Amino acid sequence: MGKLESDKRAAVLRRTYLDKRKYLTTMTGLTVILIVVVMASLVLGRFNLSIIDAVKIAFSPLFPIRVTWDGTMEAVIFKLRLPRICAAALVGGALAVSGASYQSMFKNPMVSPDILGVSSGAALGASLAIFWGLGQNIIQLWAFIGGIAAVTLTAMVPKMMKSSSAIILVLAGIVVGGLMTSLMGILRYFADPETALAEMVYWSMGSFADIRKADLISMAPGIILCAAVLLLIRYRLNVLSLGENEAKTLGLNIRQTRGVIIVCSTLMTAASVCMAGTIGWVGLVIPHLGRMLVGPDNRRMLPASLIMGSAFMVIIDTLARTLTAAELPISIITGIIGAPFYLYLLLKQRTRIQ
Repeated sequence: MGKLESDKRAAVLRRTYLDKRKYLTTMTGLTVILIVVVMASLVLGRFNLSIIDAVKIAFSPLFPIRVTWDGTMEAVIFKLRLPRICAAALVGGALAVSGASYQSMFKNPMVSPDILGVSSGAALGASLAIFWGLGQNIIQLWAFIGGIAAVTLTAMVPKMMKSSSAIILVLAGIVVGGLMTSLMGILRYFADPETALAEMVYWSMGSFADIRKADLISMAPGIILCAAVLLLIRYRLNVLSLGENEAKTLGLNIRQTRGVIIVCSTLMTAASVCMAGTIGWVGLVIPHLGRMLVGPDNRRMLPASLIMGSAFMVIIDTLARTLTAAELPISIITGIIGAPFYLYLLLKQRTRIQ
């Protein structure tokens, strides 16, 4: 009997070791892919650079490297490509982590970061600023305020109904998002088709073309802080995904945990929309890919989604600025890639159920 128990314990430890090793191998591979994607994005573009020159220029502020490049190369790296790459990595990671957190919190794989209306509210705020001819900084500020206001309005609906149901919160988000979209449609109807309307449409489809260092300085700290908070409480997401009764039994403060998740996800999504406009599919598809690679455990799935979201968005931005002579909006490419992939996931899930 003692030998049988010892063999079982050894088998469990072996499986645990192999599982951890597989996870570490997967995360290492994803990190390498992200580094390769970033380096490729530095090199590719209308102004061709060698990989050696790109690396030297990128690390020249940190290390004493002999200058073998001209000023044009340095300007391309530091003023154009590097800010875009950093912004794309931040936005992709933020949307992926927000989507994964919401999907676990609501126990619904169809949930995306804009489920509570943050993207629609941000788009409405930006559209108002564009309609009135305000500057770029004011447009970003209004977009941020609009996103926060939309989620605040969504959160007020369950309180007015004196309900703590997650379903009511999701339905409220759908209603508020639809209202914001309708109001934005009214603005587009009255906007000048040659100036404001074109900018509204292009902004709502997403782009990193206008990213500046100031945008990164203002938005990056908030995104990084919120992502760190969600990563720190990812075990609570596991408990929350078990259901309200089980979570209460395990001593989890459901209202507080939901509040932290909603606040952090809202701030990250609103900041992402401020930087790049409305971008779809990333927060919906990437978490599914993360579950396929590392499983549903949020302790592993959230870090994997963060890295994959960053790499995916850098790839999308590189394609957007290199595929055609005129830069393509981000959402066009994410839709072309994301929709077929999500259909594949649905068909695969249907096959498992049958």
